[in-house]
Amino acid sequence: MDAFVTLVVTVGVLAGLVWNRWPAEWLMMAAAVSLILLGVISPATFLAGFANPGIMTIGALFVVAAGVQETGALRWMLERLLGRPSSPSSALARLMPITSLLSAFLNNTPVVALFIGLVQGWCARMKISPSRLLMPMSYAAILGGTCTLIGTSTNLVVDGLLQSQANLPGLGIFDISALGVPVLIIGTLWMVLIGWRFLPQRKGLVEQLGNGREYSVAMRVADKGPLHDKSIEEAGLRSLQFGYLAEIERSGKLLSMVGPDTILQSGDRLIFVGVADTAHEVRVFRGLESDAAGLDLDHHQRRMVEAVIAPSSPVVGMNVREARFRTRYQAVILAVSRDGERINSKVGDIVLRPGDTLLLEAAADFTRLHRYNREFLLVSTLDGNGMPNLTKAPIALAIMSLMIITHLAGMAELVEAAVAAAILMVFTGCLPASQARASIDGSVLVVIAAALGLGQAMTDSGAAQMVADQLMQLGGGSPLLMLALVYLTTTLFTEIITNNAAAVLMFPIAMAVSEQLGVSLMPYAIAIMFAASASFLTPLGYQTNLMVMGPGGYKVSDYM
Repeated sequence: MDAFVTLVVTVGVLAGLVWNRWPAEWLMMAAAVSLILLGVISPATFLAGFANPGIMTIGALFVVAAGVQETGALRWMLERLLGRPSSPSSALARLMPITSLLSAFLNNTPVVALFIGLVQGWCARMKISPSRLLMPMSYAAILGGTCTLIGTSTNLVVDGLLQSQANLPGLGIFDISALGVPVLIIGTLWMVLIGWRFLPQRKGLVEQLGNGREYSVAMRVADKGPLHDKSIEEAGLRSLQFGYLAEIERSGKLLSMVGPDTILQSGDRLIFVGVADTAHEVRVFRGLESDAAGLDLDHHQRRMVEAVIAPSSPVVGMNVREARFRTRYQAVILAVSRDGERINSKVGDIVLRPGDTLLLEAAADFTRLHRYNREFLLVSTLDGNGMPNLTKAPIALAIMSLMIITHLAGMAELVEAAVAAAILMVFTGCLPASQARASIDGSVLVVIAAALGLGQAMTDSGAAQMVADQLMQLGGGSPLLMLALVYLTTTLFTEIITNNAAAVLMFPIAMAVSEQLGVSLMPYAIAIMFAASASFLTPLGYQTNLMVMGPGGYKVSDYM
């Protein structure tokens, strides 16, 4: 009976994750609590997931990665290593090895977040479409994460399961490198020589609006003002220096055919498109007033920001008006990109979805305040991020190197080295304590911990054995064929749910399979590690794929 209940709860979790209506951490917590209430697992079993050493290691590595990023150490290195290649192939030959090397030792989310802005500027200088480089860059980050134990949280989760559930010794940092490095080399060669040719030459949201400096400015014709009943030509709005009048909204209707003889009326909402100076230019016109939906800040206090909506964001499923974006984030949405295309309907009516890229007009400190906000996958300022404290960059790199060396030398366990490195990042001033706290992705840790309880329930209840029996019938008892089935099943789960959840749910099944076959668990555990990271078919399976979707102007079909 317990096995049946566990399978029903697990299928419910999978359905909820695919539907994407609720955040993954709440689904996992609800499943674990349900199993406790139904008597399948004890509260102690559930809480044991939070004591897994992998959880603490992942949290500490978030801080270490943030410290390296905040000091500008990565940017300083990259600007010297990327150079000025002449073609997409030669650009990828530089970009992918650097990305994968960094992702092998740092969480790949901040690495990709930093690279997106750099690659966009790099592409503009080289006159190469960013869509030729951003997806391969995301794939390089994924492949780099499979080269070391600390390359991705999934590796650490599986390693923790090997120790806690299978009572096997933990893996070393480079124990999986013999498999990961050849896979990385093959993947890199494919993208450098052949793969990039299948990618479209598209523009991201910013490039769709112009040269990366254009945006929309909404103004309103004042009631009984000097512009009422004047044509656009007479009002002087025909020959603006920095932009142009794109649309007029009148009484709820959009007048997209705006000619010089169009007569303005009181209350007309005028949408101008142009470079940043357009905002200042149109506001000096007598008879035009700032639209109520605009941001009430001086022009020099504004920044253009690109933000990608996360699946867990509370605004998903709401239209922009319902989301109260201005109240919630002190920012105004200027445009929305979806599947690589700008959405031209009225901004307030757009229903927001995960992966939508928003072009925002926000206060100067928006990026600092929301960089670690889990409601966004990516927040980047388009007109400059300010200067990092490069004097701390050597210290941050030294701390990260010391963490790796002490573990390799056997002087400390990985969790001890990672926590010590995180503390040093704060004590040496590489990362303020407030940003260290904000950099820890609590939702990821909760998902993993709750999923560990669910995985333990599958083992204890016999549900994992039931699934393993079905796989055994498909595989005919062949260890090699069963290994392939475990890999393919994990890959399928990764494409439709989170990679960590896929690994945790598949581990007890793999353990049951190996016991039934009488073979070592280790090849199956390593297969789960690699399969849970092998998310290349859709943008939803892996966070970095979703991050590059808007900036690269990709459609879902491009990933396939």
